[in-house]
Amino acid sequence: MRIVVTGGAGFIGSHLVEKFLWLDHEVVVIDNLITGKSENLTLHKNLTFIEQNICKYIEIEGRVDWVMHFASPASPVDFKKLPIQILKAGSSGTINALGIAKAKKAKFFLASTSEVYGDPLEHPQKETYVGNVDPISERSVYDEAKRFSEATTMAYHRFHKIDTRIIRIFNTYGPRMRPEDGRVISNFISQALTSKPITVYGDGKQTRSFQYVTDLIEGVVRLMNTDFYEPINLGNPIEYTILDLAKIIKKLTNSNSEIVFKPLPEADPKRRRPDISRAKQILKWEPEVSLEDGLKRMIEYYKPLLQLQK
Repeated sequence: MRIVVTGGAGFIGSHLVEKFLWLDHEVVVIDNLITGKSENLTLHKNLTFIEQNICKYIEIEGRVDWVMHFASPASPVDFKKLPIQILKAGSSGTINALGIAKAKKAKFFLASTSEVYGDPLEHPQKETYVGNVDPISERSVYDEAKRFSEATTMAYHRFHKIDTRIIRIFNTYGPRMRPEDGRVISNFISQALTSKPITVYGDGKQTRSFQYVTDLIEGVVRLMNTDFYEPINLGNPIEYTILDLAKIIKKLTNSNSEIVFKPLPEADPKRRRPDISRAKQILKWEPEVSLEDGLKRMIEYYKPLLQLQK
């Protein structure tokens, strides 16, 4: 197959590209490198890289079988630094990516997010839950961009009969996450390895569920091999408090860092945990990598990286 991946030089996108190349597919990556890195991609005879913003019109030559729309800044620090770019990636970026799929008669795959549930009042969150989102909070640029991208995808599916897939990605971690990207696991590991205070926001009792990136990629590939077009949660249903996560990382890194507490950011969800019944039933999928095993891999990836930054 020939597959276009928007955001293919990013954290998750680059792992997806790697998987497709391993499966002997041809891959065209579109990325403006605003948060992605060209180093995340390995030179390969089946890989074409186009450095361009997906929000601008783009024409792809030749056959295309799939368009995988994974382009968007996605970390908490980006919500402040790149709010307009996030909104554009979810709106005009999604429309442009769908335009490629429509022109090429290709299938379309949207990477959405658990952020569409906002600060949920339902636990765990099923795909049928419509969410609890504050549309004017600082965080809303990402939440609402992805909600719009889902609505647009479904509109193209219904009106233009495009064959579409939608995943809602819950907290995912692994190699190629930027140490400075502001997400909790990258923050804690970076702080622990550099003997800086480990910063917990709020009282640390808020919860998250963490999946390792290879589990996510497996779920993506399985969904591509079905004809199911409604959203599917991909995440790990095991819930941890943020304070427990800080203690686990401190132990695994053998760090002497102190755990300190700071005020909770605006609109930060109190609980986040996926109901993955739909993924289990339709994809025969569930996460395999334990949190401890995944964190050990992540710590080993970060050690040389943080040494270089000293």
